[in-house]
Amino acid sequence: MSGDAGTHGTNQSNGTSAANGASFSTSTSLSAGYMGFVGVSTAQSSIMTIFPAWAQILGLPTDRLIGHDLPLDATPEQYRALVEQIRDDPDHRGALVTTHKMGLYEAAGTLFDEVDRFGRLCGEVSSISKHGGELIGHAKDPITVGLAAGEFLSNDHFARTGGHVVCLGAGGAGTALTWYLAERADAPASIVVTDTSQERLDHLAAVHARRGTPAGLISYLLADSPEVTRDLLAAAPPHSLVVNASGLGKDRPGSPVPEGASFPAQAVVWEFNYRGSLEFLAQARAQQASGNLVVVDGWRYFIHGWSQVIAEVFGVELNEQLVQALSEAAAATR
Repeated sequence: MSGDAGTHGTNQSNGTSAANGASFSTSTSLSAGYMGFVGVSTAQSSIMTIFPAWAQILGLPTDRLIGHDLPLDATPEQYRALVEQIRDDPDHRGALVTTHKMGLYEAAGTLFDEVDRFGRLCGEVSSISKHGGELIGHAKDPITVGLAAGEFLSNDHFARTGGHVVCLGAGGAGTALTWYLAERADAPASIVVTDTSQERLDHLAAVHARRGTPAGLISYLLADSPEVTRDLLAAAPPHSLVVNASGLGKDRPGSPVPEGASFPAQAVVWEFNYRGSLEFLAQARAQQASGNLVVVDGWRYFIHGWSQVIAEVFGVELNEQLVQALSEAAAATR
């Protein structure tokens, strides 16, 4: 994700540090309330500039978006303090959660009155809203990843081309992607998920087991050396989908693909991020012409992710025309 640092427009906020170490942003004159954004480096996100324009288009009661920054190694106490703040502050309308989706659910899931089915099965929350006096958690990513993928993957892509899927990362983004792919009418013949953590791979396998994903469709591979990923990409057939769902290249520099590795010929290479150091995206673009690759960044995933959560928080019904208007307004700020 490529964002704009600092504070923009009407989103003027002052960071305050809570006693438990969580960094919360506060704002003055919040008579119309505000929406929150839980992440690691929220001030750098383009949404800080985009949100006021979207609020006008959607007719929201507030154009204020407040960042809640937590470290990658946030403690359970920090997560619970943040969710309690959102729950107990009548001006806080809800929040989008990125990076911390699994950690927040694990530490503070019991604070929610309701969590949707995907959130319960996957153990994550990406959307926090308040309706009828209840605190509601949703996991929107399978919806948003499907909306974004539908813009560059035809409905018969895997059946027509025989391409497989290589998903680099078994966290929340990888969980959402594999959930969506398993439900496609033309589900790929093979999905391989890699991660540097066996714990995350085991968690994902348990999610798929609870979901009832057909046995053998998804394989889980510990990437404990660069050769593992290099060999996996070399073995993938043409037209495969290769996705960076690792988080590397956004909040932390780096790429899950080792230098010198080649993407499959005619592959669709999807970088989930749109801001950051984006090493994976640079690797794909360097091979785009020679490998006849389709290279996609995370911008449209970002648009769909935010619009779906905003609609949930404020009770807005989205349609194709509204999403197009939001996309055009966002593009004007890039």
